[in-house]
Amino acid sequence: MSERRPTIGYNRTVRLRWLDFTAELTATGQSEADIIAALQEYLRNELSVGSKAKRGSREKTITILLKTWIRVRPSLRAFRDRAIGLLATYKSSDRLALHWGMTIAAYPFFGTVAEVVGRLLRLQKQFTASQVHRRIRELFGERETVSRSTRYVLRAFVDWGILKEGSKIGVYTQGRRVSVSDSNVAVCLLAAILYLSTNGAPSLRSLLGSPALFPFALQQVRLDSLDTAAHLEIICRGPGNDLVLLPKPKLRNVKERAHRN
Repeated sequence: MSERRPTIGYNRTVRLRWLDFTAELTATGQSEADIIAALQEYLRNELSVGSKAKRGSREKTITILLKTWIRVRPSLRAFRDRAIGLLATYKSSDRLALHWGMTIAAYPFFGTVAEVVGRLLRLQKQFTASQVHRRIRELFGERETVSRSTRYVLRAFVDWGILKEGSKIGVYTQGRRVSVSDSNVAVCLLAAILYLSTNGAPSLRSLLGSPALFPFALQQVRLDSLDTAAHLEIICRGPGNDLVLLPKPKLRNVKERAHRN
């Protein structure tokens, strides 16, 4: 597991259907202003009902939705565009995989909690929230923000159906496990794990075995599928020694950012 401490940022529980709605708006090519207005209306009766706060729960949730699918950093744009292109053609289970990948890429904290949960589930059939909190505090420190955001992520896992709450409060078990047989969707998941990893060139085997992919059963991913992905490339081939890495940003993008600054 990565020992780095990325920015947390994930400060609300985001429901899966909200992500689906946001991604569909993104796919239509609407302006960001129009998407924000649509999200405000969509969530009007669910979040911050009756509140006049400028940065209430609704606004904070919309910020997460935007950063996941719309306001992505430059290094994620090709990845996001590929996921948007896949979204319209796949059933709900594969959409879950795309939302999972985008959320991990946009919010590494979310992915770190997924890694912790995945490791616990490999060791035991059920685990407690306190076990997750303990490990996350070791990584991010004893801050209330850390504990609160960890709770938000665990609640999202339950809402998405990948964790089930046990008979006692704070106890969780594995929820549904989605089989991913489509190479295009699998590649998006692997790319997300690469964004989470501090290892610049992990093996394909280690990517497929990442505990952060605990909700999914990935079928065999062909190397030619990875080769054709805009955001992945193979740098070494050999029996069991295939290494994968994220390509460096194009020079044009670097110049564009320099010009904007």
